[in-house]
Amino acid sequence: MHKVIQPKILYFGSSVVLISTLNEDGTPNLAPMSSAWWLNQSCMLGMSSKSKTVQNLVREGECVLNLPSIDLVPAMERLTLLTGSNPVPEAKAKRGYTYEKDKFGAAQLTPLPSEIVKAPRVLECPVHLEAKFTKLHAFEEPSSLVALEVRIDRVHIEDRLLMDGQTQYIDPSKWNPMIMNFCQYFGLAEQLSDSRLAPVFGPGSAQ
Repeated sequence: MHKVIQPKILYFGSSVVLISTLNEDGTPNLAPMSSAWWLNQSCMLGMSSKSKTVQNLVREGECVLNLPSIDLVPAMERLTLLTGSNPVPEAKAKRGYTYEKDKFGAAQLTPLPSEIVKAPRVLECPVHLEAKFTKLHAFEEPSSLVALEVRIDRVHIEDRLLMDGQTQYIDPSKWNPMIMNFCQYFGLAEQLSDSRLAPVFGPGSAQ
């Protein structure tokens, strides 16, 4: 039997993304988020236009999407209630956010130079996606929520995540992404079965 409810959030599970951008003074900003979805070579990011990350991304036109594994939950927690905006926006202050200029230091993470964007990558994340900002869409008007399209122009993957004997394919059995599910952290369980899509998009397919 189904019951009608009114949940405060609708986070039915999506990957956590650490977005690195550049502030006005050229220093790096780092922020975790979990409203992201992927299509072909692009990603859609859902955030508030009042956030420092969105302001940086739109101004600079680029970012890095760093994908953490489940072992980085402590770093996410160190970042969760920090903001790069000074003064702290009133809505965030009411939720307990505080200003932090050095997000990498606060999270105990290591900045790594990117190749085609100015924002740094996060060394500890096994996946780095250098991206260029494409378009901003207003969302749920009237509100500050926006959806931002970014195009992935360069992909960095730790060698250990690649399929054996392959140079261009990630082995999903080796990749355990951090998932945000109703404001709780989760990893992946064991594989349930093969998909009929595997031969279409996997090694040996005509793409």
